[in-house]
Amino acid sequence: MNFRQISAAERTTTMFPLQSYAFMPSPWSSEDEETYRGRMRFFETAVNLIAEEDGKTLAGVAALRMRENVRGTVYDMAGVASVATHPAARRRGLVRELLQRLLRQVREEGCAVSALYPFRPSFYAKFGFVGIPRHRTAVFAPEGLGHLLRAELPGEVERLPMSEAFEEYDGLIQRVMSRRHGFAVFDEVRASENRDMKSWVAVARSGGEVVGVVRYVIEAHGGDLVAHDLHCTGPLGRALLLQFFARHVDQVARVSVRISADDVPELWGVDFTVTVAGKVDNPTDNAPMVRVLDIEALSGSQAGPGEVTVEIADDDLIGGIWHLDARDGTLAVSKGTTPAATLTAAGFSALVYGVLDPVEVFTRGLGEITPAAIPTLAMMFPASCPTCSPTSDQRRAGLRLQVD
Repeated sequence: MNFRQISAAERTTTMFPLQSYAFMPSPWSSEDEETYRGRMRFFETAVNLIAEEDGKTLAGVAALRMRENVRGTVYDMAGVASVATHPAARRRGLVRELLQRLLRQVREEGCAVSALYPFRPSFYAKFGFVGIPRHRTAVFAPEGLGHLLRAELPGEVERLPMSEAFEEYDGLIQRVMSRRHGFAVFDEVRASENRDMKSWVAVARSGGEVVGVVRYVIEAHGGDLVAHDLHCTGPLGRALLLQFFARHVDQVARVSVRISADDVPELWGVDFTVTVAGKVDNPTDNAPMVRVLDIEALSGSQAGPGEVTVEIADDDLIGGIWHLDARDGTLAVSKGTTPAATLTAAGFSALVYGVLDPVEVFTRGLGEITPAAIPTLAMMFPASCPTCSPTSDQRRAGLRLQVD
C-alpha cells in the first residue's frame, strides 16, 4: 500500500471517483467530472492524501486551510474533508491511517485545532473529536415581522448578486470570526469560490459600515425565500436584515434562514410564529465535531482564573502531562508532573470549546477528575456555545465524509 500527498490537479482522477460514489447519485456524468475539475483551483492550498495499490486509488482524505476563533483567539484550523473509500477497500483501516497521517501533518504545519462533519460521530470520537452544536433553521412567514416595516432604523439594505457583494460579504464574516467563539472561515483561495455562487446577498449598512450580510435564493413566487447564515455584528444588523425579509410579504410565503444554536428567533417579535429546528441524523445531518491538535499553541488564549495539572492520555498529538495556569486570565501551558485529572483528547477539547463541563466530561467517560479539580476546570473553561463551524455549505465546501 502506498500513501502519498497529491496536488489539487490530481484530485479529479484520484479522489473524485471515490467522492462521487460516496456522496452523489451515480453513475456520474462526464459533465459532473468536468465541473469538479473546474473547481480544483479552489483547492490549491488543501492537503490531499491518498492510499493507492497497484496504481488504483482506494481511499482519500483532505484538510482545508481555515481559521477559527476559540475563546477569543484565532488559530489556524484544519477542516477535514473529502474522506471517502472505494467500496471494495472498506473495513481495511485505510482511512484510519490516512487520518492519523493528515492530523500529524497539519499540526506540524501550524494548525492548532481541527473540525469536521462526521458520517458517524463515534468513529471520529476515537480520534479525539467531540461534538459541538449544529446550526438551527428558523422558518416563518414574513408578515410576522411586519412591526419592523414601521420602524425607522438607522441604516439601509442593498440587494446585490454574490459576484458584486463578495468583498463586503467576505469582509463581514472575517470581522464576525474575530469576535465569535467557534466561528471559522476558509482561507482566501478556498473562500474565493463563493464569488461564483448564484445567489443574492442582502448587505446591511449603517453609517457607511457593513453591519450584516445574508445570502439567499427565492425558490418561486409564493414559495420560499431560503437564506443561508444570518451574519451580523450586532442587533442593528440583525434588525435591518429581518426588516428586509419582511419586505417580501407579498412575494414569498415563508422565509427559511440558518441560525446558530444560541440565536433566539422566538424573541424577534411579539405574537411571532416561528418554527426552529435542528436535525441530527446519520450519515447526512450530523453536528460538527472539533478537537485540539496542539495544546501548547493555546498559550496566550483567554481562560478563567485558575491553575491545574492534567494528563491527556493515549493521544499522539497532545498526550502528556500539562500544567495549565491562567491565574491572570491568560492561559499558560507548560509541562507538568502530578495531574489532578486524566482526560482523553476529546474530553480536553470539550472543555476548551465549552461544550461540556468537568462533571459531564466524567459522566461521558472522557476523563477522571478529582473533586478538587472540578471547580477549577469549570472556572478556567466556562461553558461557551460555539458558533457552528464551518460557515459555508458543507456539500459545496467538500466537507462531506465517507469512511471505511
